[in-house]
Amino acid sequence: MHDRIQERCIRIGQYIADTGATVRGAARHFGVSKSSVHKDMDERLPKINQTLYRQVRRVLSYNKSVRHLRGGEATRRKYLHS
Repeated sequence: MHDRIQERCIRIGQYIADTGATVRGAARHFGVSKSSVHKDMDERLPKINQTLYRQVRRVLSYNKSVRHLRGGEATRRKYLHS
C-alpha cells in the first residue's frame, strides 16, 4: 500500500473519530468518494492502526443505527420549508 493511501486512511479515520462524521461527510470533506472512505475504513485501516479502527467502527456503527432518524428529520425539514 502506498504511503499516500496509508496517510489518507489515518487522516480520515482520525477525522471520523474526532468529529463523529458520517461516511458521506468525511468523503465530502476529503474530496474522495464514499466507496473510497468505506474501503479505507473497513479494509485498510485495520491493517494500519487497530486502535483507531475500533474508534471509527464505534462511530460508524452509531451513525448506521440512527440513519433512519436522520433521514426522517431531513424529509421533515424539506417539507416545512416548502
